[in-house]
Amino acid sequence: MKALRLYAGPAALAHLRSHGLLPEHVACIPAAAGGPKGLVLGRLDRFVFGEWLVRSQQPVDLVGASIGAWRMATACLAAPVAGFERLERDYIAQHYVAEPGRKRPSAALVSATFGANLQAFYGGHVPVVLSHPRYRLHIVTAHGRRWLHQGGRWRTPLGYAAAFVSNAARRRSLGMWLERVVFSSPGAALPFATHDFRTRHLALTEANFMPALQASCSIPFALEPVTGIPGAPSGCYWDGGITDYHLHLHYTPGEWQEHGHGQAQSKTMGLVLYPHFQKAVVPGWLDKGLPWRHRSTAALARMLVLAPNPDWVKTLPNGKLPDRTDFTRYGADLAGRMSVWNTAVAESQRLADEFAQWCERPDLSQVHAL
Repeated sequence: MKALRLYAGPAALAHLRSHGLLPEHVACIPAAAGGPKGLVLGRLDRFVFGEWLVRSQQPVDLVGASIGAWRMATACLAAPVAGFERLERDYIAQHYVAEPGRKRPSAALVSATFGANLQAFYGGHVPVVLSHPRYRLHIVTAHGRRWLHQGGRWRTPLGYAAAFVSNAARRRSLGMWLERVVFSSPGAALPFATHDFRTRHLALTEANFMPALQASCSIPFALEPVTGIPGAPSGCYWDGGITDYHLHLHYTPGEWQEHGHGQAQSKTMGLVLYPHFQKAVVPGWLDKGLPWRHRSTAALARMLVLAPNPDWVKTLPNGKLPDRTDFTRYGADLAGRMSVWNTAVAESQRLADEFAQWCERPDLSQVHAL
């Protein structure tokens, strides 16, 4: 049984038929929110950024929300493979002990601990991330409006209840309560159109990198929103997955130069290569329970998704990918949770190995429609 499945949009499939897949064909790599589920993509990340993309020279846009933003920022480090190894260790080992008298750790405690962990991870490396010679980083956050602009004991739950109802009626209506704010490497244009949803585009700097990244990972109610981000409008910033759970965006990938001489040379639009933990590319976190929004659209035409085979997922501990419910399932049993997650991550090496083998001998019969 194969652990990896490949899914291609129509334009991506046509590209594979005409040109195959080479690292220089990739123009954009998204990385979804999804918490611990992203752990099974770490070995793919090591191969893609440590062995495969280094065979090419073109610029690549890296778009991430939540853990995806953490992954893509790690790809911009001087030693990305070592960074991905540390991200895996640090994420699996994270543990939050509730304050006395509480059943669960407070959002303030989790935010403070997480912020310290990010500082330890990226401290001293931010200039390298922002000035990467090839990779243009885009960190997606959700900026609160109306009741969610300031947050608070009653504003936040009421605001998210209103956002849920608005989003259920029409995704664009979610923009009344939250807007997409993307922090990008200096001078980088967005690699996707923004007509689908209310959007702001801001520059990443050394001053706002840490708070922007923490904001992108700040799950409502589990962590506190981030405020006072330098160079950004005032208000509360939350997990980028709220507005863009799986980054179902209208991508506008750049061009790559086909091989040839003189007038025989031509340029073709690049591909969106998407290591993901499932086939469906769900627009926003509030769309998880709305299956009619899980379908592929024309926006994903040039996307190639690399995802775990659902049958292979059933062979993992507990028959599923690591997820946030494991924090409750295992509670204080840190060793038990770490053992289960480490097993799943070790098994996910198959995803990287199978993709490497497919790149050496592409087999279009293994590519399914997205």
